[in-house]
Amino acid sequence: MADRPHPFEIAAGLISPQPDPFADRYWSDPAAFARECISWPDGTVLADFQGEILTRLVKHRRLAVRGPHGLGKTATEAIAVLWFALTRDAAGTDWKCPTTAGVWRQLEKFAWPEIHRWAGRLNWRQIGRDPFTRHELGVLTLRLRHGEAFALASDDPAAIEGAHATQLLYVLDEAKAIPAATYDATEGAFAGAGDDTESQAFALVTSTPGEPSGRFYAISRREPGLEDWSAYHVKLDQAVEAGRISRSWAEQRRVQWGSTSAVFQNRVLGEFASSAEDTIIPLAWVEAATERWPTAHPDCGWNEGEHSGCRSAPAGKVVVGVDVGRGGDRSVLALRQGDSIDELRRSSSADLMHTVGRVRGVLDAYGGQAVIDVIGIGAGVVDRLRENAKLRPRIHPFNASAGTSVRDHSGELRFVNLRAAAWWRLRELLDPTGDREIALPPDDSLIGDLSAPRWRVTSAGKIQVESKTEIRKRLGRSTDDGDAVVMAFWGQGARRPQFRIASSARPTRVGARRRYSLPRVASVGPWPTDPTRDAIGRRIQ
Repeated sequence: MADRPHPFEIAAGLISPQPDPFADRYWSDPAAFARECISWPDGTVLADFQGEILTRLVKHRRLAVRGPHGLGKTATEAIAVLWFALTRDAAGTDWKCPTTAGVWRQLEKFAWPEIHRWAGRLNWRQIGRDPFTRHELGVLTLRLRHGEAFALASDDPAAIEGAHATQLLYVLDEAKAIPAATYDATEGAFAGAGDDTESQAFALVTSTPGEPSGRFYAISRREPGLEDWSAYHVKLDQAVEAGRISRSWAEQRRVQWGSTSAVFQNRVLGEFASSAEDTIIPLAWVEAATERWPTAHPDCGWNEGEHSGCRSAPAGKVVVGVDVGRGGDRSVLALRQGDSIDELRRSSSADLMHTVGRVRGVLDAYGGQAVIDVIGIGAGVVDRLRENAKLRPRIHPFNASAGTSVRDHSGELRFVNLRAAAWWRLRELLDPTGDREIALPPDDSLIGDLSAPRWRVTSAGKIQVESKTEIRKRLGRSTDDGDAVVMAFWGQGARRPQFRIASSARPTRVGARRRYSLPRVASVGPWPTDPTRDAIGRRIQ
């Protein structure tokens, strides 16, 4: 194909720009570009809501889109980037397309791979040029003759503000986590763009909603001063009708999480919602921890709620939190190293010896200790494991109903029982004002479990966490995954309080059953690291 005139030649008036049929046809019609310039896989087409998003982008210039998880928002962004880059480059005008996201990993693992995927489906004959070369389409860049699209960190407003071109498209992915300063940085481009100038600027901002706060929320509400933004909410029914989301998946999440829960409202309905004030761990804190997991485990995968394997074994000793299934519940093993839950291992087997074997296999392979729910049938698992003299010091019964004198980080709050203390401990670890970087698997079941339990203060001034029986009655399920993770973080290796031990933990016979009585302990300070103590506060010899 013949070379087009250089933009400097056009700007200098030496050569008149040549009209381009492709640019003329699709300059202001990204929806038509998507339908006619992309070879869609069999059985798929541009969804109506995707066409509406692309049309609104051109019409309103600033567009904020929210909707359910799994909607295909990133695919729509990728199509918009390709439309903008190809039409502006074909017209011979200078252009830029900065892309950013709430976390860098979103750009590296999702947004730009999606651009590559849709670039591979372009109909080059319709576009009128050769396919992108490897020098043009890089890992995180698309460099053409007259401009480029590129990735930028969202915590660097100066870099965003430094983008200058006659044609600009900003793409902000997972925008709920992007700071307001980054939004403000884009306004410099809009200052010189408009119908009365030769420049154009666009902003496409998308996200699954979260807490009702932040700039993305303010834009979606059309708060004063933000009226020049257009907000579009893709509803669950639209996504189901387009085949992007399964109705059965949505119904199962309703059963799992509850229709009024924040996680259901955010992820399934695409609505802003905050965890209830009496929820012990806010949903936003849990989601922040799940976003750290891929960085902590770059060689691991997590697909459809299941661990899909790692290329390397755990590098050190583990702490295993074990929630023993009862009454049809699953047994769950949560494997922790340091501040990260590496894996959740689930089993529906009712055979206690099966659970015993799984726990022993982990401890034999990696070393470490196990913290095991000892109430009910869990006592049998503890007894059998402790029959082994070498394992005995590494097996720690966790009696959720046992009393405790442990206090919270401030030293002001006390707890009704060990269950309340352990759940509150994880809350403190996940608190974003703290200095810990807890990483949790991006698992829907775990997210729902950790954001479900409620708490209250009793008349005695102690914190009480909703019991498993109460949760089952309210939600119709048990928080097995969450309880296993809570026990894993209660074990040795997490920062624990220093204890004074009033008595030792020992089994006592009650009728025909064996029950474990945990020591009554007292806190003598906040939560420092104390590697000399085991899971229930006893000094390690």
